[in-house]
Order: sequence, then C-alpha cells, then structure tokens
Amino acid sequence: MEAIHTWISVPFCLVYLSALLGNISILLIIRTDSSLHEPTYFFLCMLSVAELIISTTAMPKILSIFWFNDREIYFEACLIQVFLIHSLCSMASGFILAMAFDRYVAICNPLRHSIILTHRVIKNMGLAIVFRGTLLFSPQPFMLQWLPYCRTNIISHTYCEFMALIKLACAETRIRRLYSLTAAFLTGDLDFILILCSYIVILYTVFRLPSKADRLKTLGTCGSHVCVILVAYTPAFFSFLNHRFGHGVAPHVHIFVANIYLLVPSMVNPMIYGIRTKRIRERFRQVLTSHKF
Repeated sequence: MEAIHTWISVPFCLVYLSALLGNISILLIIRTDSSLHEPTYFFLCMLSVAELIISTTAMPKILSIFWFNDREIYFEACLIQVFLIHSLCSMASGFILAMAFDRYVAICNPLRHSIILTHRVIKNMGLAIVFRGTLLFSPQPFMLQWLPYCRTNIISHTYCEFMALIKLACAETRIRRLYSLTAAFLTGDLDFILILCSYIVILYTVFRLPSKADRLKTLGTCGSHVCVILVAYTPAFFSFLNHRFGHGVAPHVHIFVANIYLLVPSMVNPMIYGIRTKRIRERFRQVLTSHKF
C-alpha cells in the first residue's frame, strides 16, 4: 500500500495529536483540581502516562515511514522499542485492572473505600504494576539480541514487535515463544480474567439493590471504565489471535489491527472520560472559558 502512504499518514497523525492533547489535558485537569484527587482519577493519570509513552514510542517512526520512506531502524533501537511497547502495554492493562478494583471496592464495600484505597496503597499498586511489566518483559530484548538472523532483515510491521522479530531468526525459538505467551498470559490475559471476576461480583451486588434507580445510578459509575475495557482489550485480542492463528489473513489487515491495538486506545480513553465524566467535562469547560479573550 506504498502508493497511498501519504493519505494513510493523515489519520495516523491526527490520532497521535489527539492522543497527546487528550492525555496531557487529563493529566493537567486532574493535577490542578483537588476535587479529582481520588483513586479512580489517580489510576487514570497512570494510564494516561503509559499511553502517552506507548504512542510516542511508535508513532514518530511510523510517520517517518509514511512521510520520508524511512524504513530502517537500528537493531538496538528496535530492541528498545520492543521492550517499551510490550512492558507499557502490560502496565496499561494493569492500571485498567486497578481501576476495576477501585470500582469493586466503591460498590461492594463503599463505607471502607477511603480506608482501603489510601494514597499509600494507590502508590504501591502503581509501583507493583510498573515492576511487573518491567520484570516480565526486560528479558525479551536479550532473547532477541542473542538470536542468529540469517534470512532477512525486513519485518512486516510498522513498529518492532517480539513475534515479528522472532519469525526472522534461523534458530530454535520454541522456548522464547513459550516465554512470550506466558508473559502475555500473566499480564493482559490474567488482568482481563480478574476484571471479569470483579464485574461479576459488582453486578451481583448491584442487582441486589432495592430500587431500579439505585441500580442504574450505580451501574452508571462503571460506564466509562467498561468503555475503556472494550477499547483496550478488543483490538488486543484480535491482534493476538491474528499473530498466532491468522495465517490466511492479508498482511495489511494484520498490520492495521496491530496499529489500532497500539494507538487507538491512547486517543479514545481521554475522550471517554472527558465526555462521560461530568466533573472532568465541567473542569475542562472552565479551563476553556477562562482562557477566552
């Protein structure tokens, strides 16, 4: 699809600019508004930071391919990109799980919400998520570096990704593939299972409430988070399944899905919370109004 790279670059660039603007706005609004200094919004800040780094790790190189036909990357830079993308995606998944835990405590044990989720606990949860992502995915660059490559140096991708590089090796890679699958299960897959479990308990608690109005109001507090879950995990699972079972899928379709998985959540998540969360929406309106001339 090289003939239309210039046209393809336009939505990619707009997605990146929207992700930068949206996530930076979320961070500034939450930082400057003390009424938003709550567990949900602290975890949202962590998610925004992770998504900013993810999109910035991949998008400048992708745009250079589209605009300048710059199709080369140093091997060391490629390995760094592999580590950052995989570890930060796992961190983003962990932060979404932390937000699910916050919703679970707020709905199932509301009287102890402020006691359970103290600032210290929130900080420790954030550090644990960062440590998990760093620990599980830091071996990947070394695994790739020590492999012999004697076939080709071309990957069918717009960014460096573990499975895309492992396919170029001319050596036995079964153990490395198994490690990649295990790391993926211990992050995204396990997080998704725990999120489902938390929402099963949440729904059980909600449907035991006496009135329909209370049930709808309580479920409404989970709406933004559910949208974030769908945006984050739906393309992730499509990309995962495509990598391992989509042998008959056209290459450009696979690459398109992989890019959606990497870039679209960074743009959409700030919009979800900006539109659906009244306090963030009002604060953003106040900021815009105060800067009018």
